[in-house]
Amino acid sequence: MPIYMDYHIFPGVTVEEVKAAHMSDKATQDRYGVKYHQFWVNKKTGSVFCLIEGPNPEACVKVHEEAHGAIACNIIEVQPGMLNLFMGENLPVNHGIVYDKNGEIDSGYRFIMVLDIVVNTSLNSHSDLNKFIFPEVPRKQAQKLINKFKGELVENLSDDSLISVFKDSESALKCTLEIQKIFNRNLGVKDWNITYKMGLNEGQPVTMSDGFFKDSIVYTKQLSLIANKSQIVISQGFKKLCSFQLIKFDQNKIKVLNERQKSFIGNFWRYTESNPTTEKLSIEAISQDIGLSRPQLYRKIKSLTGRSPLNFIRDLKMRTAFNLIKDNNLNVSEVAYKVGYDDPSYFSKCFSQKFGICPSKLV
Repeated sequence: MPIYMDYHIFPGVTVEEVKAAHMSDKATQDRYGVKYHQFWVNKKTGSVFCLIEGPNPEACVKVHEEAHGAIACNIIEVQPGMLNLFMGENLPVNHGIVYDKNGEIDSGYRFIMVLDIVVNTSLNSHSDLNKFIFPEVPRKQAQKLINKFKGELVENLSDDSLISVFKDSESALKCTLEIQKIFNRNLGVKDWNITYKMGLNEGQPVTMSDGFFKDSIVYTKQLSLIANKSQIVISQGFKKLCSFQLIKFDQNKIKVLNERQKSFIGNFWRYTESNPTTEKLSIEAISQDIGLSRPQLYRKIKSLTGRSPLNFIRDLKMRTAFNLIKDNNLNVSEVAYKVGYDDPSYFSKCFSQKFGICPSKLV
């Protein structure tokens, strides 16, 4: 049967209350062909995540309704492989509650790192082309460090960034800082003619959106994309959950995005994604849509990304174009249109300025 995970919000919930609800579920589940296996409790946020096996989501919801009346905010189907990757395997379970191996209650929260690597080179041979598409040496070094700090690589089908998940914030931050240190030491030497940026974020398995850890992965990718070269951008939530004192770090190397900035970036991203085929997005239109004056918009984007709004949007479009060229059987004109350029020649010029190679060499 399919596996589902649901999401509840119970402010002030106690472990004993969740245990009692779980026992009621167990007493009711057979009538609906459902099995409530275990649950994760985050007492700080009042969040509870139940792991369920059942014929369909409706049957799982019926058990909750009859057993104690606590209806989930959301319920999604979860693939077993992704469940094990993010949540772990063979963890201690007592009366349905999942515990860490250190004996503490597992909150269900995990920590996501996204590493974006781009090769900066003018290409002259097919072997160079392969190095451009897959910067093998830096990626292998990053993967080695992720393994060292007990992170897990997440399959990434949307682009070529590296996504990894960590059980605790300290391991995630230590790994990210070690990657930054080693990458900075090697930049410019053989096989390391790259630029890189990283995002670091906390996340819960289910939110009001569809998809397992979807919101946290999307936001972590956004953090990596707004970062300056060689910079780590960290969410405010991660900072709160991390035992490290981040104030001592160089702001050029590591930056924390607060909740107000997160809201602004979210609004900005929604606008640009809803206008993917517009070549020259109007600053006035963006300003009006997200409720800021043109000077305010410019200052905020410049402060967050080090780029003007139009240059930042162009960088995003070029990154999207690169992934479209790499992963799809599209010609340059088709890719140009998909990212909002009516003139393929101008698109090729922008692409070459960004990556040091004409897009026609990649198709």
